[in-house]
Amino acid sequence: MKHKLDEWLLTIKSNWNRREPGEGLKGWLSLPVILILIFLIGLGAYWSDEPEAFDIITATALIAPKIDGKTTTGSYTTSTVIVAMETLLNKRGGYLSNDMLPPSIWLDNIPNWEFGVLVQVRDITRSMRNDFSRSQSQSTEDKDLIIAEPQFNFDSKSWIFPATENVYQEGVDALYDYLNRLQDPGTQDAQFYARADNLKDWLSQVEKRLGSLSQRLSASVGQTRFNTDLAGESDAVQSTATNKQVDVKTPWSEIDDIFYESRGAAWALAHFLKAVELDFASTLQKKNALISLRQIVRELEATQDTLWSPVIMNGSGFGMFANHSLVMASYISRANAAVIDLRNLLEQG
Repeated sequence: MKHKLDEWLLTIKSNWNRREPGEGLKGWLSLPVILILIFLIGLGAYWSDEPEAFDIITATALIAPKIDGKTTTGSYTTSTVIVAMETLLNKRGGYLSNDMLPPSIWLDNIPNWEFGVLVQVRDITRSMRNDFSRSQSQSTEDKDLIIAEPQFNFDSKSWIFPATENVYQEGVDALYDYLNRLQDPGTQDAQFYARADNLKDWLSQVEKRLGSLSQRLSASVGQTRFNTDLAGESDAVQSTATNKQVDVKTPWSEIDDIFYESRGAAWALAHFLKAVELDFASTLQKKNALISLRQIVRELEATQDTLWSPVIMNGSGFGMFANHSLVMASYISRANAAVIDLRNLLEQG
């Protein structure tokens, strides 16, 4: 037995002496590298799974318990914004937009989804600060919303000094303080005014966001458009002259970015509209606008259907292959049209 062992050791030594420089380590290093790459690819795929929708009423009940058997006006909207931001920060892999290490640095779908959610959070918190929490233009701003709104407008890709997650968490903490004050019957300086004019102003921002997303999605196939920038007013002017027709086409490298940004925006907006339905229930019923709002939510929820293709396909409009951007644009455009209808209803007496 010892003789065979000595022969085996001599054979290894002989082969090692005849190796090319660096050849001895090559076989040992390749397997760990391959395993690490497989792990990172799998982890990236796991982190790229989009969060599921959450229930508005359940979320509000958890963080804003009822006072005297009822939920204070504004609690649904505030709670929904809080949960949306906490989902952004605490989902699989956490917040990925500012990560500088693998596999996050290779991912772009979820970071663009995060940005879509973040834009909607920025818009609604701005409306909460400027409109929902104020009785009139000369009233003072809420002390907690003054903190929360600018925090969410911080650079979404800052990874250190300070990290984006820390700044956004400060905004979430300020929203919690505002929510607690809303729920306190002894505190009268925290208010949420569910009025038609306040809702209409926020929907005006929603309309512009959806319109922009729809145009960017539709440009995936490229098209020539008439320039309508000054349409509707004969004496309107602009800074510099532009062509009467413009060619618009999304670069191929940005098609999936816009698609996932739209998915994130629609995910957040569907939740916010459900919360608005509850907080503005009496106003919407008076204006006979509940059905219009629910139709917007239905169109936005349709954008969240499972994507079965491993890549975002960009077939031509009537070609053999699908164009996922045009499908998304269809839902976004219908939601935008419904938002316009809802705003018109709110303007009526």
